[in-house]
Amino acid sequence: MAKTKTTFFCQNCGTQHAKWVGQCSGCKEWNTVVEEVIQKEEKSSWKTPTNTAKVVSKPLKVNEISTEKELRLNTFDLEFNRVLGGGLVPGSLTLLGGEPGIGKSTLLLQIALKLPYKTLYVSGEESQKQIKMRADRIYPNSETCLILTETKTQNIFRQIEATEPDIVVIDSIQTLHSDHIESAAGSISQIRECTAELIKFAKETNTPVILIGHITKDGSIAGPKILEHMVDSVLQFEGDRNYVYRILRSLKNRFGSTSELGIYEMQGSGLREVNNPSEILISKNDEGLSGTAIASTVEGMRPLMIEIQALVSTAVYGTPQRSTTGYNAKRLNMLLAVLEKRAGFKLAAKDVFLNITGGISVDDPAIDLAVIAAILSSNEDIAIEKGVCFAAEVGLAGEIRPVQRVEQRILEAEKLGFHTIFVSKNNKITLKNTEIKIQLAVKIEDIANYLFG
Repeated sequence: MAKTKTTFFCQNCGTQHAKWVGQCSGCKEWNTVVEEVIQKEEKSSWKTPTNTAKVVSKPLKVNEISTEKELRLNTFDLEFNRVLGGGLVPGSLTLLGGEPGIGKSTLLLQIALKLPYKTLYVSGEESQKQIKMRADRIYPNSETCLILTETKTQNIFRQIEATEPDIVVIDSIQTLHSDHIESAAGSISQIRECTAELIKFAKETNTPVILIGHITKDGSIAGPKILEHMVDSVLQFEGDRNYVYRILRSLKNRFGSTSELGIYEMQGSGLREVNNPSEILISKNDEGLSGTAIASTVEGMRPLMIEIQALVSTAVYGTPQRSTTGYNAKRLNMLLAVLEKRAGFKLAAKDVFLNITGGISVDDPAIDLAVIAAILSSNEDIAIEKGVCFAAEVGLAGEIRPVQRVEQRILEAEKLGFHTIFVSKNNKITLKNTEIKIQLAVKIEDIANYLFG
């Protein structure tokens, strides 16, 4: 029998150490280095040696490599397809992470139940009866989805050989363990070994594999950082428990853009795709309320109209408060300084609270002008005229700066019934025969004078 070896891994970043140390040299975290048992032995393939053909890859010249477009498997979920870049690429490995209870298992089970391909859903966290109870609420009459409750990778591959599925879903990678590693399930070495076996299976059989991954308390995917490097796509499923909306983002995608966004609505019967989120993110108040402004933003290829709410009030305590939800607090402080210095609005002694409705977070600088408009509206206690929206960045000199893809933002605003949009004068706009009025601005004083006289 081979000699058993032990080594030390950091449970936070996966850095290997020759001996135990109190502080990890990689991530500088304390008390995260633990000893794990590793047994060096001959590793077999995911298949039995008798039916595995030895394929040796050969080098090819660049001009000899085929550039035909890779065919993708349609998941029949428009939002999921959008984030992946058009569907699942055969032989790819996709990792889906998110908070506990946010709906990761529900999302993938819903996709697996509705697919016309044979799908193997492997769960190491729930029994078959638990999954069946959830499936009855989502899509009870599926004939192509197979449910397997197993955590040992060798047994999983044995069932894969017997069923030959078109897609494999693993829930979750932290629950799997392999006989080749003696450490516990969820440890650094087990996660790395199980992922390597799944990658080998996916590439050799051209079968797409989707993994669910747990996350740590700081929001990163649990396990070694190399896990995210090994897979082809990393998706993040996020949302606020107090809201029914869930957002699917792409953090890494070897086959598409990482700026795409998918939006779902959590219901009792599963997750509903939200194809037009602008109508949901904007409140339907008929009465004009001060402190509210509409911004036109772009996430990936999708334009969104979002509502920004601001509240400016006299500071009760000595130090005024600055609080934001879904927006960068440092950028809010910068915009307040610009208003004070360039436009003469005295906001240093006032509390300012900012909220982006719908429970989403936006990093697009094109919403700067809408943030300023909402703050001024609340400060003056004058409502912005209904049907007015904004799409521009604000610079430190108080100038209105141009933003990318402004024409797409304008067309989205026109489609949703807005009659006026404020953009930078420096934007090159070639649109003709549009019903929406395009108001060009140079400085924030122009916005204040137009809106509030």
